[in-house]
Amino acid sequence: MNKITLTILFLFSFPLAHAQSGLQDRINKNAMAVEQQVIEWRRDFHEHPELGNEETRTAGIVADHLKSLGMDVTEGLAVTGVVGVLKGGQAGPTVAIRADMDALPVTERNDLPFKSQVTTNYNGQESGVMHACGHDSHVAILMGVAEVLAGMKDDLKGTVKFIFQPAEEGLEDKTVESWGAKQLVEEGVMDDVDAIFGLHINSQTPVGVIKYKPGPSMAAVDNLEIQVKGRQAHGAYPWSSIDPIVTSSQIVMGLQTIVSRNVKIIEIPAIVTIGAIHGGVRHNIIPEEVEMIGTIRTYSEAQQTLIHRRIREIGENIAESAGATAEINIKKMYPVTFNDPELTAMMLPSLEKVAGKDNVWLHDPVTGAEDFSFYQKEKPGLFIFLGGMPADADPETAPSHHTPDFYLDESGFVLGVRALSQLAVDYMGMN
Repeated sequence: MNKITLTILFLFSFPLAHAQSGLQDRINKNAMAVEQQVIEWRRDFHEHPELGNEETRTAGIVADHLKSLGMDVTEGLAVTGVVGVLKGGQAGPTVAIRADMDALPVTERNDLPFKSQVTTNYNGQESGVMHACGHDSHVAILMGVAEVLAGMKDDLKGTVKFIFQPAEEGLEDKTVESWGAKQLVEEGVMDDVDAIFGLHINSQTPVGVIKYKPGPSMAAVDNLEIQVKGRQAHGAYPWSSIDPIVTSSQIVMGLQTIVSRNVKIIEIPAIVTIGAIHGGVRHNIIPEEVEMIGTIRTYSEAQQTLIHRRIREIGENIAESAGATAEINIKKMYPVTFNDPELTAMMLPSLEKVAGKDNVWLHDPVTGAEDFSFYQKEKPGLFIFLGGMPADADPETAPSHHTPDFYLDESGFVLGVRALSQLAVDYMGMN
């Protein structure tokens, strides 16, 4: 490459780099200005948590904020969802950014000034309600991003769609077939979107750190139900029975061979877990039936198909060998959270820009699941993890998600605001 070519490239690239640098400075400045408000929003949501499809108070606060920024706002999507649209001063792609709003039926143990005192009756049991997974911070962070980008509206090269989603954690009413991200997709929220970004705060990742993974990042999740039917008898005369308890025990042990003998675990992991077994009412009665429930975690459709087939083969054949029957029901819940590799590579410099290269970590596949995956089935998406653990804490002992002691260091929120803002601005600038 000669000097003339280099000079031409420099002359063309310098204005773009300079413009992007100027926008980054504005993002940082605006994010720092809104940081305390983000913390206050989060504390308010934490003190007033709402379960899936019940997030009316949260949604109202979100909608009012987006309207105050001059956005076109649609409410009542997927029951309580809110979507705000910010049109930039220049033409360009549409970028979506998502936050989930729902809390969990968990009784909080933290001694905080904004501790949740909300209670509910969930599945027939009295329980507290708590933001034990950090969705309160996700909402507050995205509200902060909305304020940051609205302050730069004239310089945005495209449109930003802010998606505040209900019911990521699922619903108490198991008869409802569609909720949260899936329902929003069915209602067309992704139709005009070119790419989508989201984050999940993590209580066991240090503040200041961002984690990412191209390809399968979080597992697909399926719910498993097995009903084993035998013949009831007196416990003193087991030869008169077809014992569903013994048969169920054999099925549980048989299922363990799927991961150890059928899955090619050197390529990617998988999980088959039986979480509960119910059968019998008395010490001297062999019951007629036993019910087992569990969860399946996979990272590809081929792996999912294999495991589903083996569960049916093992369960049904073991039951048949005992003279019993096994009715197996597998319900697909969330697909694999799959970060588009090209998009991930393209946006990695943006993450390094805001967090520093040493603080952007590649993570292993996560066996938890996320309904952000439904958006990614429609359009390219990138889902990252944001550190929320105090710097002096131990990841091995820090309270995990979905527990009464779940705790977040609020100093990490501003990095989330900067990261999502930078991803949106840079993506629009590249397309």
